[in-house]
Amino acid sequence: MEPPQDSAKPVEPPRGIYTSRVDDKGRLKLPRDFERFLRTFDEQQLFITTTDGDTARVYPIQQWRQNERIFQGHTQNPKAAARVAFLADYWGAMSEVDAQGRVLIPPGLRRKLAIENQPVYVRFYNGAVDVYSEAVSEKRLQSATETLPADLEELQKVGLT
Repeated sequence: MEPPQDSAKPVEPPRGIYTSRVDDKGRLKLPRDFERFLRTFDEQQLFITTTDGDTARVYPIQQWRQNERIFQGHTQNPKAAARVAFLADYWGAMSEVDAQGRVLIPPGLRRKLAIENQPVYVRFYNGAVDVYSEAVSEKRLQSATETLPADLEELQKVGLT
């Protein structure tokens, strides 16, 4: 997803993995770069859900609408699309960035992901802000490290430097 354009200067999506915290009321304090990026969208609504059961995803509503079109138009395996859409709706809720740069993670989702009143990792990837626990971070780091030589070789074949 391309970042929105404003009249001054385009704001690029944040790069890197940041740390933050979900407070005891379920609010995620967005790192400044993430807040700044999300505030550049014309529509300020966000849809917060999970599609993999491990990671909360904070979608600008424009990006989520694109996903809904994919769910509705996926004719190769409409049952798979319906199942993922159902789970996303089940765990999801609308939100906005508040005046303090926080978003409310839905209660069921934050309990499912064990991020309630916990430190979390935050990353922008593939059109949304990913939020995940320390345990998920460690699992992903281990997996990425184990497959790094093969993954790197594959990507270098297509031009990664």
